[in-house]
Amino acid sequence: MIRTSTNYLKIFFAEKNLNDRLYDVEAPNGNAHFISTEIVIEHIFAASSTEQTKIADIIRKIDFHNGDIHHFLTHLATALAANYEAA
Repeated sequence: MIRTSTNYLKIFFAEKNLNDRLYDVEAPNGNAHFISTEIVIEHIFAASSTEQTKIADIIRKIDFHNGDIHHFLTHLATALAANYEAA
């Protein structure tokens, strides 16, 4: 069975059952934003298949090395804040 990135991400987040955190991030203009784990994950699933593939590849590497997935999700939250300010 071939797993798409979307399927992999659904399985990953279901199995990891991550605790919901509130990421305190700063947009490039200096404005503070508070973005939850749940919101970041929702945006991951709203991303294009190309972006989901890139995100899934990074998550696989982090998971393989027993890294902190929340560090990566904070990085994505920072990008969301920047995107929000640019809109």
